Amino acid sequence: MPDDRVSGGEVPLLYSEGNVAARVALEREVRGWSTTELAERVTKAGVKMNQTAVWRIENGEPRRRINLDEALAFARVFELPLEELMSPPLEGIDVDGRRLVQEAVEAYYESRDAQDRLHRAVVATAEYVQAHPDAARAIHQQCLRLMGDERDAHTLTADIEAGGHYR
Repeated sequence: MPDDRVSGGEVPLLYSEGNVAARVALEREVRGWSTTELAERVTKAGVKMNQTAVWRIENGEPRRRINLDEALAFARVFELPLEELMSPPLEGIDVDGRRLVQEAVEAYYESRDAQDRLHRAVVATAEYVQAHPDAARAIHQQCLRLMGDERDAHTLTADIEAGGHYR
């Protein structure tokens, strides 16, 4: 098996199979997945793999080789570009730090999705109020009951009355 070091030194190649193995272990740990769970996810992504193969990729002596289909499946499962998967792991941040960043990124996308869902709901409600103007007061009351906060309910119903445009 070829060495992942340049001229026997300690500097890893920019792109190497060793980097992929290190990233597989790191990305799996950051997500809190077991080797079995990762193997199942890779299999669902279209490349049959078992827990032993994942362990041998991460820890084997000699390390298990990774073919292109497997590398592509890992990239899909981890939602990383292949080039990123092949690059050396970033230094200066440990698994706990990466896990916190991962959690923040997931929360960011969830909040963005929630904002999109809120916008669609406000627009649909505004269209309903336009078609049924007598329902505006009842909708405001329903918002009050569901939200439990007069100020928030007023803000939401004001957005609805403005035709779904946020302030």
